[in-house]
Amino acid sequence: MAAGPTVTILMGVFDGAAHLRAQLDSLAAQDHADWRLVASDDGSRDGSLAILEAFAAGRPAGQVACTSGPGRGFAANYLSLLAGLSDDPGWVAFSDQDDVWLPDRLTRGLHALPAGDAPALYCSRTWVTAADLSDRRLSPLFRRPPSFRNALVQNVAAGNTILLNPAAARLLVATARRVPGIVAHDWWAYLAVTGAGGQVVMGAAPTLLYRQHGANAIGSNSGWGARLRRLAQVWRGGLGDWNDTNAAALTACADLLTPAARGVLADWQRLRASRPAPLRLWRLWRLRLYRQTPASAAVLWLAAAIGRI
Repeated sequence: MAAGPTVTILMGVFDGAAHLRAQLDSLAAQDHADWRLVASDDGSRDGSLAILEAFAAGRPAGQVACTSGPGRGFAANYLSLLAGLSDDPGWVAFSDQDDVWLPDRLTRGLHALPAGDAPALYCSRTWVTAADLSDRRLSPLFRRPPSFRNALVQNVAAGNTILLNPAAARLLVATARRVPGIVAHDWWAYLAVTGAGGQVVMGAAPTLLYRQHGANAIGSNSGWGARLRRLAQVWRGGLGDWNDTNAAALTACADLLTPAARGVLADWQRLRASRPAPLRLWRLWRLRLYRQTPASAAVLWLAAAIGRI
């Protein structure tokens, strides 16, 4: 690719030594070579920091920076990475510590997004793989459009594929400095960009190998195993806890949302507080929130019916 903008890559790291070098090598192999990496080690005890420092030593001066995370989990680590950027950070990408990027991972996003004043986010499908990168299968291709009404009840933007244009990056930096907490950096990016009236571009082509192993912070959301985990999360009340966290973060950034998004958020909060169950279900139908598949939509309606939303 011809010379283009510098992309700042944010990578949260915690005990990732087993696969970290392969991920770093895939960054070095990008066909868009104008990037810088800011990696935040969140207290690793397995040599991850030494791997990062060795990688930095072999790259041009200033291309790789290593920082220390807050030690409160992956979501807080990425939030601290965002908060530490300048007010005008340019293009920003998220990276996991254990994937392998395809060479055009950055190029595809840069070609897909406008660089104008409106926030825009690119994300894509992935090759979901076993720990040794075998058994590749494509992640789902979502058919319904991305929107704030979807983002309130589902994240479809895989963080390891996200690229933010400068306007979206400015938005995320501003929110990172004021929110009380987030569930996950990718879900928050999807909520903030759509809530601010921005654009989300979902690429149909995969841009990386998404390695599944025993230490994934979240892991793939496809398959029967993921569906069972979602049901268990609903039953334990975890979905309601996540919604509480997202609602508090959105409320803290209400001035950055469009009037329409603020109205949807207020209706969503009224829905969640409603008693009895028929009223919740009626309000859910009226609000037109949606998930991407019938199975995931059924989980949402179940959560509303049993008051775990």
